[in-house]
Amino acid sequence: MRSYRKEILFDVPVKEELIEITPEVAEALVDSGIQDGFVLCNSMHTTSSVFISNNDRSINEDYLQWLNKLAPHEQQYIYTHSNTDTANTDAFLKTQIMGRGVTIAVTNGELDLGISEQIFYGEFDGKKRKKILIKIIGE
Repeated sequence: MRSYRKEILFDVPVKEELIEITPEVAEALVDSGIQDGFVLCNSMHTTSSVFISNNDRSINEDYLQWLNKLAPHEQQYIYTHSNTDTANTDAFLKTQIMGRGVTIAVTNGELDLGISEQIFYGEFDGKKRKKILIKIIGE
């Protein structure tokens, strides 16, 4: 059993954005040389997410609209945490909804993703340097 670890850094200039990262994860898999096993891909922050979705701009726009209805940024006064001189409580809540990370099976050196499935990084409190971890375990 072998393992491989890689970090990817993000500088997102806006508060919220969904970024497809499938190519970066696939590249890490090639670099690892692992043919069969698992990829763990997770955000290393409590205000961002890694998730699997369809690579369709309209569904990503729908995600952001839905998340902003559930946890609106403009209404920070409703959050207890925002009374502590921060204005990012909505980002914590959005991360809990979308999930911190994903695990993907690897077979014959390929990511076992379904038709149209892609891996995304969801940034909910941008304008700060962030990173994700890619950990690959297998043979």
